Amino acid sequence: MKGITLSEGDITAQPADAIVNAANSDLVLGAGVAGAIRDRGGPSIQAECDAIGPIAVGDAVVTGAGELPARYVIHAAGMSPGGSADEVSIQRAVRRSLDLANERGCSNVAIPAIGAGIGGFSAQRCAEILIAEARAHLGGETALKEVRFVLFGEPMYRVFEGALDAAKVQAQMEALRARRSRSESSEGGEPTE
Repeated sequence: MKGITLSEGDITAQPADAIVNAANSDLVLGAGVAGAIRDRGGPSIQAECDAIGPIAVGDAVVTGAGELPARYVIHAAGMSPGGSADEVSIQRAVRRSLDLANERGCSNVAIPAIGAGIGGFSAQRCAEILIAEARAHLGGETALKEVRFVLFGEPMYRVFEGALDAAKVQAQMEALRARRSRSESSEGGEPTE
């Protein structure tokens, strides 16, 4: 069964097929999630990034995971160095990250709140975008079985929890409307009151 899960904690400690780095377009592992990946994963990850980068804002690339308990690190460029993230860059970066995880046959991927830390983007809107992209990806043909959002601190976890609950309610309402529409069309028109 495919699904979205939430976890509060350190993304670098996640045993996953792939973890996503909230990267800048130069692929310099500076602060925040990228700094933690650099510190815990070892120098091989930055060396691979140096051989690849820079990339376009909104794009993503894959490297090995060095000493991390993951197979891959997917570097999602949500912003330029010293810049800020926006709705379009986050949406494109997470979509590309999910596609790259699928292309490599990953069954699970761990993703942080891309752009909501150093990128300065709204945590609420970040949660809505990332969850919508994960739902859309999991609803299609994919090797991924789990998209796990790994969030640093309870406040960010609670924001994502609320957004995920809202997405579930929206999906239920859409299913009810579709069922009602099918029922009405099989009965030959609109019901009378």
